Amino acid sequence: MSDQPPAPDRKQLPPAAQRALAEAEARRQAAAARAEAAPKELQGPKGPEPTRYGDWERKGIASDF
Repeated sequence: MSDQPPAPDRKQLPPAAQRALAEAEARRQAAAARAEAAPKELQGPKGPEPTRYGDWERKGIASDF
């Protein structure tokens, strides 16, 4: 990110903001690598993981548990 010159119409980000953006990018890349390494689920629910988001949806009916 710092290898590109700043755009002339934008303010320079403080070092803490630059570190935060770099850490966020590293987390996104790590999450993508974990997702690729995970085994493919067969016959599982479509969409977000229901045990994480708290909803099950079957045939258009959502239920909370």
